[in-house]
Amino acid sequence: MATWQTTPKGEFPGGIGDGNCYAEIPLHSPGLWGLPDSHDFLIFNLPRLLLQLAIIFLLTQSLHLVLKRIRLPRLISEILAGIILGPTMLGKIPDFTETLFPQPGEIFIDLMSKIGYIFFIFLSGVKMDPKMVLRSGSRAWTVGLLAVILPVASFASLYFGYFSLDENMHRYRKPATQSIFLIQSLIAFPVVASLLVDLKIMNSELGRLALASTLISDLFSNLGLTIFSTLRIGVSAEIPMVIFVQSFVLLVGIIFLIVFTVRPLSLWIIKRTPEGRPVNSVYIVCASVTVMLAVILTDNAGLNYQYGPFILGLVIPDGPPLGSTLVEKLETIVSGMLAPLLVTYCGMKVNLVDLYDLTFLYWVWVMVFFCLTVKYASVFLPALACKVPPKDAAALAFIMSTQGVIQMSFYFNNIINQTFDGETFSMLTASVLLIAALSHFCVGSLYDHTRIYAGYQKRDIQHASSSSELRLLLCTHRFDDAVAVRKVLDASFPCKESPLSVYALQLVELAGRASPVLIDHQLGQKNVSGISRSQKIVEVFLSFEQQYLGSASTHFFTSMSLPRFMHQDICSLAFDKLASMIILPFHRKWNHQGKIILDSSNIRTINNNVLDMAPCSVGILIDRQKIKRLTSQSSQSTMYHVAVVFIGGNDDREALAYARRMSKSPEIHLTVVRFVSWDIDIRENQWDAVLDAELLKEVRLLGQHQDNIVYREERVKDGAETALIIHAMEEAFDLIMVGRRHRDDLQQLLGLNEWNDLPELGPVGDMLAAAEINRPVSVLVVQQQIVKNK
Repeated sequence: MATWQTTPKGEFPGGIGDGNCYAEIPLHSPGLWGLPDSHDFLIFNLPRLLLQLAIIFLLTQSLHLVLKRIRLPRLISEILAGIILGPTMLGKIPDFTETLFPQPGEIFIDLMSKIGYIFFIFLSGVKMDPKMVLRSGSRAWTVGLLAVILPVASFASLYFGYFSLDENMHRYRKPATQSIFLIQSLIAFPVVASLLVDLKIMNSELGRLALASTLISDLFSNLGLTIFSTLRIGVSAEIPMVIFVQSFVLLVGIIFLIVFTVRPLSLWIIKRTPEGRPVNSVYIVCASVTVMLAVILTDNAGLNYQYGPFILGLVIPDGPPLGSTLVEKLETIVSGMLAPLLVTYCGMKVNLVDLYDLTFLYWVWVMVFFCLTVKYASVFLPALACKVPPKDAAALAFIMSTQGVIQMSFYFNNIINQTFDGETFSMLTASVLLIAALSHFCVGSLYDHTRIYAGYQKRDIQHASSSSELRLLLCTHRFDDAVAVRKVLDASFPCKESPLSVYALQLVELAGRASPVLIDHQLGQKNVSGISRSQKIVEVFLSFEQQYLGSASTHFFTSMSLPRFMHQDICSLAFDKLASMIILPFHRKWNHQGKIILDSSNIRTINNNVLDMAPCSVGILIDRQKIKRLTSQSSQSTMYHVAVVFIGGNDDREALAYARRMSKSPEIHLTVVRFVSWDIDIRENQWDAVLDAELLKEVRLLGQHQDNIVYREERVKDGAETALIIHAMEEAFDLIMVGRRHRDDLQQLLGLNEWNDLPELGPVGDMLAAAEINRPVSVLVVQQQIVKNK
């Protein structure tokens, strides 16, 4: 046990002592067996702190498991956990607070939460891209600026026109009123970004507008708040003008010091980091130390301590390698444990039971409601003026009016500075809880990102004219994906009578950024990731365009986003470019020996989301080109052998329509195999049967005039016979095209659904995607566009 105790000179163990007083600070427990009472271990600071943290996080996680089912954010659970542990509930139990959360021991939780918040603000600055302000359109600028100017003007007029002149209000309440108005005018980028991630709309059009507008509002509101704090020092009668000048000069000097030292050092670190590798850990440690130094500098300049790390984070380039490595190394411990600790600690200070000055608390709620209304109108009305749809404008207003950990930290600073009393702080904390919950509920109810595809009609290959331009959106994660889909493009037979437009979208996982990026390389934008592999992918599609000059065009895009949101970028780009089909890479990859070398759950999730949401047809390409053929039968031929497994239905017709386009090429040999049941299916959809028969009739007629088209029928009793015939096709063909969805009661597929490991591919696609197949046959699983009628 490490202790310091009061003792006269000469009696201190070890001969150290000069008669001064020492406070006893017990840190480590000698163990339960060394204590007279098993409960005495709580008098030791370290075990008590660990028990406090365990209780806080266990309670927070338990609440979140329940509340997330009704779409409430984690912030609500963190505040409620603090309120439960505080004087409102469990604190009313005798000796609970004195035993588990004694006041002398609060300093440790306070320090941990402050350190966590400092790094949270730093990482928020790192994730921001200040250049987005310059790239934002007029709509984001209009909404972002007015969202700051209108509330500040309204709050100032109300304060100076009423509250500052109110003689009935105690003069100590007026600074609290002023602080409430200032904090309520803040629009915090980290809080809004967290809301968009929780609601899974970050990549939507609304999410991008909200991020751009909030970034503009956040930067300008922080700039205004800094100027106001500095000017308040200058106009104060109690502070000499020389101190104001010194404070202003010191502030400007600190900003210049951070900008002109950290920025060049960051660029130097990036230059020294090998491409594709993380930054050396030594630089991460140096960055962490620099965060502490920035806090010391800004705190001694008379500003709020959080401005230093925020400015430092803005100066450091976002994205890989430096920004992404900082986020990767610090995000888990900071955002997962330390920063939420501040919210729970603030909740523990809330007392909703012992309230005395009800008159002022009434005015506190009036001010909160007034500020919320003004902020909402300041976003909603400009958004409407910028021709944002009313529902989207309403959702945007709720998004930018939300509150979170940033507002909580400002309220907590005010109670420490004694600007707020405990009652005011309790009411304001409760208002953060209510506003955050209201924002999540309202945005989730108002905005559905899938409805933009409602009523989107006939965007597929089957219903397109044979002489019209075919537009394909091709998605790639790796260089192998581009090589695999290039073979499908060659087979698509681009010609001047029926040209092909290719939109190639490279999907890059977002790292070290808060805002997703969709880069249109035709606009001259640079790939901010700086990854050279994208150039190799671009070269694959450029060579295709050069080979079919005048018949094919290629357009390149890069999406940097979180994997759970990538499907939104894919679908929105397909919608904007009027694509007829999206071709996605399969989540498994094989090597030359036929062994699986990649099985990505993230890619599989993206594919499933696209299948559910796509505004056009979708194809999943299962690529086995690397596998060496066991025989040289097909390798000697220059023909590309394509087969269509036709059982019936929308998806099979879409696959056949695409294959029919391919058959126009003299280098393609197409075989259509129709599987027919031995028994007549009286339950068969008559309209589907008519459509199937009409399309197959056209193929048979083409086969009479073209030597490269073969049509045959196979009569089968059940799924086992179907599987035997399809497996026999694996060696004879380079590409097999199948439909994804079929009726469950089809006799041709009887029994296959029971062994379906990958339901997103359907029974036939799942059979052809089996891991044990070691033949170089590729498979395109096709889903025709699902027309949404909302």
